[in-house]
Amino acid sequence: MQQSLDQRVLGFIREHHLADAGQTVLVAVSGGQDSVCLLHLLHHLQPELGIKLHVAHLDHQLRGKESAGDARYVARLAKSLGIPATIEKRDVAAYQKEHGLSLEEAAREVRYNFLAETTAAVGAAAVAVGHTLDDHVETILLHLVRGTGTRGLRGLRPVTKRRVSGKELKIVRPLLTVRRAETGEYCTSFQLQPRQDASNLSLEPLRNRVRLELLPLLQNYNSGIFEALQRTAQIAGDDIAHLEGEAARYWPKVADKQGDVIVLDKKALLKLPVSVQRYLLRQAVETAAGNLKDIEARHIEEMVQTLDKPAGKQISLPYGLVFAVDYDRYLLAKDISPLNPFPVLAGEYPLKIPGKTIIPGWRIDAHIIPPAELNTGDNPLIAHFDYSRIAGKLTVRARQRGDRFQPLGMNETKKVAQFMMDAKIPKGWRSRIPVIAAADGIIWVAGHRIDERVKVTKQTKKVLCLEFRQV
Repeated sequence: MQQSLDQRVLGFIREHHLADAGQTVLVAVSGGQDSVCLLHLLHHLQPELGIKLHVAHLDHQLRGKESAGDARYVARLAKSLGIPATIEKRDVAAYQKEHGLSLEEAAREVRYNFLAETTAAVGAAAVAVGHTLDDHVETILLHLVRGTGTRGLRGLRPVTKRRVSGKELKIVRPLLTVRRAETGEYCTSFQLQPRQDASNLSLEPLRNRVRLELLPLLQNYNSGIFEALQRTAQIAGDDIAHLEGEAARYWPKVADKQGDVIVLDKKALLKLPVSVQRYLLRQAVETAAGNLKDIEARHIEEMVQTLDKPAGKQISLPYGLVFAVDYDRYLLAKDISPLNPFPVLAGEYPLKIPGKTIIPGWRIDAHIIPPAELNTGDNPLIAHFDYSRIAGKLTVRARQRGDRFQPLGMNETKKVAQFMMDAKIPKGWRSRIPVIAAADGIIWVAGHRIDERVKVTKQTKKVLCLEFRQV
């Protein structure tokens, strides 16, 4: 059994290029059977792989004497194998309180910070962790339960990269084809006596409930559930690799990073298949947030469903991100106000009708046409009015306190300020949105809504067409 397991792990390491000769690999060892098996196997494979090993163990200080006992066990094991070790303890509970995280999240962050620091200190190329096939299957089911989408069906990958404190940490999983029962048998055969963590039997963490309740139940329905989920993960992985390749190809054509804001070209994005749109949007979120840990499929679907919404529409996402629809682009950031699409609008300017009016940042074209020539499109900066219903001369300016109008389709007037709030126009943009005023009030909040009283009807004889263009 030992020789077979050795060769399987060796083959897996070489197939996925988990370690190259001459490199140092940091082995994360908790003291449990999977990580102990991993360390012992890598120690046996050292001559063939030509690598150096360094053990890393962190005492989370959550289980008192048991945690301290784990640290002593790992130290003795590393010494017996002649492998240098870095063993530290950190106060996870204090970190949790300071950052307002769940205990699981705090432990994860503290652990990865420790591993990243140790990797840098010893010059390791990667961190090897003891995730097994069981962990892989449990992760797939967890992702299904949480609704993380197609990407979640891949489960655990042989190699992943994680951003920790602004640096990239490479994580490798040499035991990903090994069952948990096999690591237990391996430890028994070498009398390694790994530590037992009683918290693994608690049903409070969702992962434990998946392991102890859901998986045994599924095995009653399909005794080959592990193989079935492995196949699903492989198929999903192949499909995702293709989509990620397509997204990477289109990313430079669609996306631009301006400061902390991700800007997506509206026209270019809408031309793409929705499957590619999803991956580009996911990549945008990952770029803006730094990771996808709390991003679920529903968040990406919300973004997809927002793509055809009018300018001004925005949705909130995890990490304090806002996804906003602009006229010819989409914006994703924690603060999108720096990318106000409109020039500063100061003063009040008379419009030449018909004719062309130039004001700072804008050119306004005005045409009077018969209704038969009316051609409505989807450009929000073009509007049509019944010319006979416009009172007096028209001017363009920014909104003013007390401005009111009757938005198209409504029976009553509304304050322009309230209309802009209801239309979810970012606060920093509102003072720059052109407002067209007649002698008797506002007839158009440019880019958003005309006044009900000046709409084109069957009785209209002359149509005034106004078009704004930025210059």
